[in-house]
Amino acid sequence: MLILVINCGSSSAKFDLFELNKESSDLLRGTVERIGEDSSNLSYEINAEEKIQKEVLCPDHHSAIKIIKDILTDPEKGVIADVSEVHGVGHRVVHGGEEFTESVLIDESVLKSIEKFSELAPLHNPPSLEGIKGCMKIFPAVPQIAVFDTAFHQTMPEEAYCYGIPYELYEKYGIRRYGFHGTSHRYVSAKAAEILGKPLSELNLITVHLGNGCSADAIKKGKSVDTSMGFTPLEGLLMGTRSGDLDPAVVTFIMQRENIDAEGVNDLLNKKSGLLGISGVSNDMRDILKAIDSGDKRAKLAYDIFVYRIKKYIGAYAAVLGEVDAVVLTAGIGENLPRLKDELKRDLAPLLGGKTEFMAIGTNEELLIAKDTYEIVNKMK
Repeated sequence: MLILVINCGSSSAKFDLFELNKESSDLLRGTVERIGEDSSNLSYEINAEEKIQKEVLCPDHHSAIKIIKDILTDPEKGVIADVSEVHGVGHRVVHGGEEFTESVLIDESVLKSIEKFSELAPLHNPPSLEGIKGCMKIFPAVPQIAVFDTAFHQTMPEEAYCYGIPYELYEKYGIRRYGFHGTSHRYVSAKAAEILGKPLSELNLITVHLGNGCSADAIKKGKSVDTSMGFTPLEGLLMGTRSGDLDPAVVTFIMQRENIDAEGVNDLLNKKSGLLGISGVSNDMRDILKAIDSGDKRAKLAYDIFVYRIKKYIGAYAAVLGEVDAVVLTAGIGENLPRLKDELKRDLAPLLGGKTEFMAIGTNEELLIAKDTYEIVNKMK
């Protein structure tokens, strides 16, 4: 069964075509970037062969879906002859609020909900919605499936997701902790259970997604019970350009002293803070480490804060879980920085106990989206 996975960002559209039966294989993967600019970039590879790169005209996400369809059905290099060979399209959707606890078949009511939650995820849900609508037009007979980043965290208890603000504001506006990166946390927790040779329902895990965006998750017997990102992806760990945790009064203080409005301070905390803001060098950990080797003190401070926050959250989640079978690092930094795993193990093993495993596992959110889509489409037969 062929499953297409679409992940639309504010100015990009990632795509993967999987063949799923007893085994899974990634037949095609690529990205359309700089959507809406004068010239967009397209890069893709078929069957993990040489990557093809070229400039394309792509004014919107509808156009991006058309480009993806043309790649799929290219008479010379395409992997399918007709769009009817695609059995399902799975879409990554960042925010599903409290309505969605699992992946769902998209219908008009789901579309309305995704649009409604665009207020909570203005950079993510609108492009996802455009991508879905584009796929509905270009793949009209193919089931469209929404896989929500927030769904995995809907098992959090009320004491974990409620903020210390008047409860009426939660009831009125839905202001609460939602958590994100749920697809990644869900994927690596299942892989960790495979490696440990135990059912996920018997394990307590702390999973830490470390890319440009970063989050930690406490998983008790397979269920997410607390996570570091909150109402938006800004809360929690120090990230590439996001501040993570800070005193809320800092926001009004900066607005007053720097004479900037809400949009300005939001931009500062989301795009100019984190590793970039502290180091003054880059939001990329590879650049930070090079600067540290050259004796850059601010780069060293940025790295130290980054690691300190991770340790603090792992310690807090150990208290929530009681016992921890494994700490799992994933995403670009988590997978590719062995020194971080070694440092965490050295400093936290005495706290967690000698039985806690420390491991790095590559995440594959696209494959999980494809599998969810496959299961839903299979049930429709």
